[in-house]
Amino acid sequence: MTHVFQKQLMVHTDGRQLRDITREIEEIVNAGPVRHGLCHVFIRHTSASLLINENADPDVLADLERFFSDLVPDGDDRFVHRAEGPDDMAAHVRCALTRTDITLPVVDGALALGTWQGIFLWEHRYRPHERRMIVTVSGAV
Repeated sequence: MTHVFQKQLMVHTDGRQLRDITREIEEIVNAGPVRHGLCHVFIRHTSASLLINENADPDVLADLERFFSDLVPDGDDRFVHRAEGPDDMAAHVRCALTRTDITLPVVDGALALGTWQGIFLWEHRYRPHERRMIVTVSGAV
């Protein structure tokens, strides 16, 4: 029998950061009856994104942020859109270069992440925000 359920997830960010949300997503998957299927996560914003990356060494996250800061500098003179400050358009470009959704396998009722993988919300703005995501889990019960 196939089952589908959804939950909205709200996550507070403290400004620009890579925030590990693996536990929150795991709790949603574990609360449902799906044993084998897929978990889809979609972030409802244009200045934050989602990614899967290493969750063991914090240097990886610092290196990612440093690389993107060089690739997409805040306040770049080419950017016309600055309605909310110098990080505004840079945040939109960062979002365009990354992802607003991820899909993960569910195996035996749990996320099938690799040993060193974590799920991250990447806040691209300097101000704190409340970020909303929709988590949809579907599959066999």
